[in-house]
Amino acid sequence: MTTHIDRENNTSHALAPAYFGPVAWYCRLATDPLAYINMATPYRKQGTMNRCTIMTANGQQTLTVPVAKPTHPTALISNHGKWRQEHWNALCTAYGDSPFFIYYEDDLRPFFEEQRWTTLFDFDSDITRKMCELLDINPPQQRYDDTAIPLDNDTGEQSFTPYYQVFQQRHGFQPNLSILDLLFNMGPEATGILLNEK
Repeated sequence: MTTHIDRENNTSHALAPAYFGPVAWYCRLATDPLAYINMATPYRKQGTMNRCTIMTANGQQTLTVPVAKPTHPTALISNHGKWRQEHWNALCTAYGDSPFFIYYEDDLRPFFEEQRWTTLFDFDSDITRKMCELLDINPPQQRYDDTAIPLDNDTGEQSFTPYYQVFQQRHGFQPNLSILDLLFNMGPEATGILLNEK
């Protein structure tokens, strides 16, 4: 994967908040000292702010956090339905047999059990901090910059070095899934993979 760092112009790179963001998003955080999360990013439907993609036995599955008030800048999380339980069950089913799920489940389960988060941004921020802790990378700076154009969180055009995935034999290597896919499959090696994607 190519990561552009504009050191000559010292240009900062704004990232939109992300719900268990894709591998490319975390690669940017791990390798780009100028990357930051833009708190002024407006909520948009079908973006990574409230969606992540995991790999299951049946193929890719998108998990979506329902939003009650998609108003900028504080989109509110909806507490209707059982989406937290459904997301956790999906992760357990998809990654329960992965090599490292058991090592991280206690760190991540609170995000699917507690209802203390009201805004999507606060929820995403705490998830990002926890993921950076587990990946041993520095947490990103946060800025409110309503003039910045956020980088594309999906960066689907980039190529990735394949790593082990539970359902790779059935579906082939699937690039740029949620960071959870990399963490549950590769464990401590996930950080090295992020740092080597250049």
